Amino acid sequence: MPPIWKLPKRSITFESTPVVMGILNATPDSFSDGGRLADCTAAVDAALAMEDAGAGIIDIGGESTRPYAPAVDANEELRRVVPVIQQLQGRLSCPISIDTSKAVVAQAAIDAGAEIINDVSGLQGDPQMFDVAARNAVAVCAMHMQGTPQTMQDDPRYDNVVHEIYQYLADRKQQCLDHGIEAQRICLDPGIGFGKMHEHNIELLRGVSEFLKLGVPILIGHSRKGFIGKQTGDDLILRDAGTVGVSLAMAAAGMHILRVHNVPMTVAALKLFQQCQPR
Repeated sequence: MPPIWKLPKRSITFESTPVVMGILNATPDSFSDGGRLADCTAAVDAALAMEDAGAGIIDIGGESTRPYAPAVDANEELRRVVPVIQQLQGRLSCPISIDTSKAVVAQAAIDAGAEIINDVSGLQGDPQMFDVAARNAVAVCAMHMQGTPQTMQDDPRYDNVVHEIYQYLADRKQQCLDHGIEAQRICLDPGIGFGKMHEHNIELLRGVSEFLKLGVPILIGHSRKGFIGKQTGDDLILRDAGTVGVSLAMAAAGMHILRVHNVPMTVAALKLFQQCQPR
């Protein structure tokens, strides 16, 4: 039976095709589209366009987590994301996810209408994050990252990357449960590109089916990342083509959520992928 992700206002049931999570970077310095959506009106328009194109979740972030990105204080992060979430209320039908590791930002985003906390620190970056998630009965996505954005690509090492990250995610799931977060509210993310070298990312993607044993939705965030650029170069169209290739491989592996920049391209590819499956 496919898992169900329980949100405050609804539940997401995962069918044969993954849910597409659209990335909305309300930042001046994100690695792919930094600055393009730093204006609130542009960000709101982009969110609505992504939903029209088929996104099932919009993930809004106000702090870049690219390698070596400088940290952003909570006040600046709040300034970037809260007005966008507020202006989307009553206009956006799909749920909003807040991409943050700060409990104060998560709480403000929830107050403005967000239903999901997407935390690259695995809910470890702020000791208050578990309490915010449990008290508000929101959904959470806990990601694996070796180090921090400022250190994660210095020299990441693993003996067995799939096994080690599986154990980490199993621990994060248990920590969520221990802090009063219901099992049906938990999603896990192996953290493609976060503290992993090229070969680690490829090995993780080839072994993602192992993570289905965790019994919760699995999110894959591979879009336009460096391991794709290593094979395609920096041309954006080719990076998007590479992203689609990985997306289809992840759909075939049974992953539940794909976090991407180019929503229309991904939705179209998944639609044809589903229609053209061999009988």
